[in-house]
Amino acid sequence: MQQKPNENPHAPPHTTLIDHLVVPGDVVLDLTTRTNQTIKLGGGLRQHGDAISVTRAGHLRFSKPNKYWVESSQKRYVPCVQDHVLGIVLDCRADNFLVDIKGPTLAFLPVLAFEGVTRRNIPRFESGTLLYARVVKATPGMNPELSCMDANGKAAEFGPLKGGFMIETSTGLSRKLLSSPPCPVLVDLGKKLSFEIAVGLNGRVLVNAESPSTVIIVSNAITKSEILSPVKQKKMVEGLFQKVKV
Repeated sequence: MQQKPNENPHAPPHTTLIDHLVVPGDVVLDLTTRTNQTIKLGGGLRQHGDAISVTRAGHLRFSKPNKYWVESSQKRYVPCVQDHVLGIVLDCRADNFLVDIKGPTLAFLPVLAFEGVTRRNIPRFESGTLLYARVVKATPGMNPELSCMDANGKAAEFGPLKGGFMIETSTGLSRKLLSSPPCPVLVDLGKKLSFEIAVGLNGRVLVNAESPSTVIIVSNAITKSEILSPVKQKKMVEGLFQKVKV
């Protein structure tokens, strides 16, 4: 029997809602039509029985093979498992660090959640230390848990970050900066400037470069880009280059 297009197990359901605005209460997925599949839910979605519904307004996003989330632009971050975030250490306890990730509550980072760390070589961080970490637990009503290791127990890119200048953005802009293809503002800046950025999905961006003036230009361009179209982003970057004669 020939398979109908809508029976493709890898096709996203409710195609008309993908990349469209959804509001709390909208049902975006019926699990009875997705048997024998594992669906991954990101921020802004929750499961009630066989229905996946929206918990906050935004645009429904889908990434292959099976992840769904609601992308919204907001200042307060709602923790979601597997998100990469920039956190600020506020306090050090015997078993964990208390970290600000811009969420409703502080997150905790176990002292052993680092590659190669044992009770004999526990890391020490001063208050204010900036960390790049991964959310491993995010239960409503409880403090989220972080880790500075990837799923294989390796440090990868996680851990303390030194130098640079951190800017606060919306969560929506953070996702745009991590999008593929690359965000236009980063592409245009990279044509003439050498810099590095670390982006947290919690609305924080660390900009680093050898020249302080480059840090300022990149930080300003990223901040201004949020409400601009790709064409206007390009013009904005060109204008910044002209002002500083890059």
